Amino acid sequence: MAKNKKKHWYDYLWIWTIIYFALGFFNILFAWLGMIDFILPLIFAIAGGNKWFCNHMCGRGQLFWALGRNLKCSRRKKAPAWLSSKWFRYGFLAFFLTMFGTMVFQTYLVFSGAGSLRKAIKLFWTFKVPWKWAYNGSIFPDWVAQFGFGFYSLMLTSTLIGLIVMALYKERTWCSFCPMGTMTQGICKIKEKRG
Repeated sequence: MAKNKKKHWYDYLWIWTIIYFALGFFNILFAWLGMIDFILPLIFAIAGGNKWFCNHMCGRGQLFWALGRNLKCSRRKKAPAWLSSKWFRYGFLAFFLTMFGTMVFQTYLVFSGAGSLRKAIKLFWTFKVPWKWAYNGSIFPDWVAQFGFGFYSLMLTSTLIGLIVMALYKERTWCSFCPMGTMTQGICKIKEKRG
């Protein structure tokens, strides 16, 4: 009889993903917490030369696994090969970084006074969804909230894409073309060549 794998505290980080989206729903300033998911994988890859964060600590990957495998929300079919191909992964990364740059530019416009705060979430980089209830002013300048709206849009959109491919294919199909995964893999390859 096989022993159950010992659970670690980081095996429950899927809860963090749910908390993150819940907090951002009520106050958009909490969207800044998502920067943890941007910075930590890069630190782990640079310092350790591996994808330990992606494999063990990614709350979204864990959430897709829990929903897909445990709650049987996934068809568990093999994804098309092009989804994990080099050209698609790097193309999606370039697109994602362009959208991130656009979001930072929108934040700069509000910071410089050239633009006004837009209380909306952009889903799939296209559809503007009013999100006014999530921000009624704070001690912080408007650009801080603008970054929050933009970043929450990125996080929500990428999670929705992950949920769609989870339902259609295997549980963690998103991980095969996740921009953070592509970046950390690139860092690991560079470190390996230099080592």
